[in-house]
Amino acid sequence: MSLPSSLPSSAPFALPAPAVSSLVARLRAAGCVFAEDEAELLLTTARTPSDLTAMADRRIAGQPLEHVLGWAGFCGRRMAVDPGVFVPRRRTEFLVHQAAALARAVPRRRPVVVDLCCGTGAVGAALAAALAPEPGSPATREPDSPQAGHGIELHAADIEPAAVRCARRNIPPATGQVYEGDLYAPLPTALRGRVDILVVNAPYVPTDAIGLLPSEARDHEPRVALDGGTDGLDVQRRVAADAYQWLAPGGHLLIETSERQAPQTLATFRRHGLAPRLATDDDLCATVAIGTRPKAAGPAGHRPC
Repeated sequence: MSLPSSLPSSAPFALPAPAVSSLVARLRAAGCVFAEDEAELLLTTARTPSDLTAMADRRIAGQPLEHVLGWAGFCGRRMAVDPGVFVPRRRTEFLVHQAAALARAVPRRRPVVVDLCCGTGAVGAALAAALAPEPGSPATREPDSPQAGHGIELHAADIEPAAVRCARRNIPPATGQVYEGDLYAPLPTALRGRVDILVVNAPYVPTDAIGLLPSEARDHEPRVALDGGTDGLDVQRRVAADAYQWLAPGGHLLIETSERQAPQTLATFRRHGLAPRLATDDDLCATVAIGTRPKAAGPAGHRPC
C-alpha cells in the first residue's frame, strides 16, 4: 500500500496527545506499518471525533486506507474512492506520464483521449489536469499546435456500476464523459478512428494468483478489476483486438502490464497491426506497453484481421 498524499495542513478538531498515541498504537497492533502516517491522515480527514472513531475501526478491521478516507492521492491530486472500488496505484502514475507525453505531440488542437477500464477515473482525470490549458495564458503557437493548450476531449468507461459512479465524481461533465459498459461497447460510435490516446489499466492478475494478493485488495476490491484470466492477459487481448478500428492513424494504445507479461502484450499488439514498444520505470516498478497505429494503411489498404 502507498499512502495517499495531498493532506490538509491541520485537523478540523483537536485530539489530546494521549488519544493520538492510543490511535497510533491501535493501528500498529492491527499491522499498519506506517501507523503514525495513517493516524495523521485519519485525523486530518475525519470531521468529528466520532467520525474518527468509526474510520479507525474500519481501518483496523482491514479495510483499505483509501476506502476509509474516501480518497486516494494520485498524480498530486485527490481522487474520490468509494468502498468496493479499485484503488488507483502509485505505479499507474507512470501510465499517465507516458500518455500525457504522447498526447502533447498529437497534431490536433484537442487530442481525443479514451480511458478504458477506468475504475475511479483517476487516469483520465489526471490526464485532463495535466493537459488542461493554463488560465489566462495566450496560445503562443498556431491554433492546431499540440502545445496550444486547448485541453483534451476525454471519454472514460468501466463495466462496474460502483466504479462508474465514482468516476463521474472525478470526471465531471465539464471535464469529460463517463460511460457504463464492457470495454468499447458503451463508447459513441463517432469515436471510431478518432482516438489519439487509448489508455487502459485493465486487470492483469492471473486467476490463480488472486489468492496471493494482500487482503486489502483480495477482500475489498472487485474481482472484475483484478482478475485477468488464466494468464492475466484476457482483457488486454480483447482491448488490443479492437484497438486499431478505434485509434486514429498515428494514435496510441497504452496498457499497464507486468514485466513478466510484457513480451506477450507486445506480441498481441503486433498481431493486431500496432507497432509495439515498451516503457518502464524502475522506481515505480511500472511497465507500460505502447502500441501505435500506423499513419498510413498497408499495401492495398490492408487492415489487420
